[in-house]
Amino acid sequence: MRMLDLILKKRSGGELTSAEIEFIAMGAATGAVPDYQLSAWLMAVYFKGLTGRETADLTRAMARSGDRLDLGSIKGVKVDKHSTGGVGDGVSLALAPVAAACGVVVPMMSGRGLGHTGGTLDKLEAVKGFKVRLPQPRIKAQLKATGLSMFGQTDNLAPSDKKLYSLRDATCTVESLPLIVASILSKKYAEGISGLVMDVKYGSGAFLRDYKPSRELAVALMKTANLLGIRCVALLTAMEEPLGLAIGNGIEMEQSIKILQGEKGPADFTEVLEVLAGWMIKLGGKARTPDEGREKARRAIADGSALEKLRLMVKWQGGDPRVADDPVRHMPRAKFSAVAKAPASGFLYRLDARTIGHASVVLGAGRGKAEDKVDFGAGLLLSAKLGDRLEKGAPLATIYSSDKKKLAEGVKMFMSAVEVKKSKPSKPKLIREILV
Repeated sequence: MRMLDLILKKRSGGELTSAEIEFIAMGAATGAVPDYQLSAWLMAVYFKGLTGRETADLTRAMARSGDRLDLGSIKGVKVDKHSTGGVGDGVSLALAPVAAACGVVVPMMSGRGLGHTGGTLDKLEAVKGFKVRLPQPRIKAQLKATGLSMFGQTDNLAPSDKKLYSLRDATCTVESLPLIVASILSKKYAEGISGLVMDVKYGSGAFLRDYKPSRELAVALMKTANLLGIRCVALLTAMEEPLGLAIGNGIEMEQSIKILQGEKGPADFTEVLEVLAGWMIKLGGKARTPDEGREKARRAIADGSALEKLRLMVKWQGGDPRVADDPVRHMPRAKFSAVAKAPASGFLYRLDARTIGHASVVLGAGRGKAEDKVDFGAGLLLSAKLGDRLEKGAPLATIYSSDKKKLAEGVKMFMSAVEVKKSKPSKPKLIREILV
């Protein structure tokens, strides 16, 4: 088998066999196929696409190019969650303990933040001592004992995805729908899960801004997941403004812990959390309907069992379990702060998620480049949401940074995301559609 022939076949619009796709995936993982030929193939895929069968085969081959997390010895249905990313989207931090408290086995593999979107691993690492790089035996032991582990991708999990992802970024082929699907699902398939709940964002702060392409991605993800034997549900949720009130690693972790403690959370954050939890609990076989699952999720928060799952996970993964009792004291907060104020009286008409995400990066809470370090205490805590009635000078957000210059720049960028008008804005429905 020659890579040159496979590039030509795809460039001509041909359909690759399972064996040919496996040859490409293994060649990417081992280095047997040079980068320039992989890049040429990626460009051919960008223009000619992949069939549903080819996409599933590529996903499966990428997952099999390295180690797989064999969870067969662990009793219970394994369900994960994936979000396409947004601003203030720390839902996983509360969601995973809630689902685990309801009896679902939750092996949640997560990623780091890059650009204007935050990453779950960075938020977890804001807890002093918390480890996200775990060897497989440790993950399995933790899941067997607690039903919950939140961890990062190991070096040899879907290694072909790492190679192809870096080449997609360098060859302007990131937007290819089948390549996005294969990249996301290869890591989930390698986990050995049987259920997956996805939060596919659209709007200003989302990876895909418009609803139509976001829905197309959700449909493609579901079709491929089903072909791989993974039961899948997808929510399409709006991301015009940040989700919840907290943007930043320690600040978002603090918000989630307070919700698990029983404190009333922001309405939008709570809605997404409860709906996702309802579906995770249903897919995990612990509820007959998502509504029943949602009610069980509420009870798990009310009786403290979800908070206890979080405490156990933090302890197992080397973190300070005292954060579960007093997150204000034990989560980091940057030493410099400023209050952004409403420039006029009226309604908060615009609170642009993408711009605020970029402001968080400026403050130090996010990354402009993959190698950048994050300031766990930097970020923003909103005092107002879209549609709120404001008086001139009313607080919009408290903004934090460990650097005075970054703080001033972050405040300026945040204010450029804000618009106050006399008229009240029409807000998009938060959960526009649920695909089952």
